[in-house]
Amino acid sequence: MSELLVDFITSLDGYASAEGWPGFWGLESPEYLAWLGEQPKVTYLMGANTYRLMSGFAAGDVPAGQDEFRPEEQESVDELTQAPKVVFSSSLEDPLKWANCTLVRDDAVETVRAMKAGDAGLLSTIGSVSLCRSLLSAGLVDRFRVVMFPVITGATGAERIYDGYPDVALEMTGHRTFEGGLQLVEYRPRVLEHPPLGAPA
Repeated sequence: MSELLVDFITSLDGYASAEGWPGFWGLESPEYLAWLGEQPKVTYLMGANTYRLMSGFAAGDVPAGQDEFRPEEQESVDELTQAPKVVFSSSLEDPLKWANCTLVRDDAVETVRAMKAGDAGLLSTIGSVSLCRSLLSAGLVDRFRVVMFPVITGATGAERIYDGYPDVALEMTGHRTFEGGLQLVEYRPRVLEHPPLGAPA
């Protein structure tokens, strides 16, 4: 059976990005980038908004406020271009222009459930906050991994990640601190139907 990983990078206050900030909030370290390069090969899952953003980067668009990609950003985009990707969307048109993408119009939860039951290997989300929320709510997520960058973006933060999530108990299975103060935490998630016994009403 395949494994599904939800993988986020966030500010300390839980934002996926921030207006005017570069990729990785400008704080990625050689140690963190090396760790990224050591990760096993995966099939990435994403929704239409993430596809539009990331395929735009692959086509040469750069984030607002930047003239060009930094080398580490370009390398990350290039690696993502080479990886297999599944895009869930009812609005995008087939064939998708970004290399190695498969468009799926069927229900994402049922499609991922079938992929996990087969031999799809390691599956990982990228961005796609609403897709991640749906997969977690359906009990399909095996690992929940977050790398928190040492910034608070209360004034400029965009995409609050955990809004609309169910209550979830998290069993820690791993953690690591990278140079520069980046904190990785990894959990086995369990969606709760109600607060644990003993919690105040």
